[in-house]
Amino acid sequence: MVRAQFYRKNGSYIGFSLSGHSGYAESGSDVVCAAVSSAVQLTANALDEFGAEPEISVGDNIIRCRAGVISEEHSRMIGLLKVHLEAVLEEFPGTIKITISEV
Repeated sequence: MVRAQFYRKNGSYIGFSLSGHSGYAESGSDVVCAAVSSAVQLTANALDEFGAEPEISVGDNIIRCRAGVISEEHSRMIGLLKVHLEAVLEEFPGTIKITISEV
């Protein structure tokens, strides 16, 4: 299962971390993992392009992204990643676990 954790502070999304494998199909053929990976990469790149100065760390099967600068626009970008993952989860139940942590 993909574990997606979103971090909020004072009502704004400030970052996220994702780890794991959806288990929908074998690695390399998993459409859920492909959708998640693509959306995460797009979000991290957009945050960088729009001045959020994200701190990104990538490890073995884990990515963490935390915006250094938070605006309403940056929070919305992260929130849209969550909305996207919820849509993938609706289509492929049991593949993603989404949590929100207040920091």
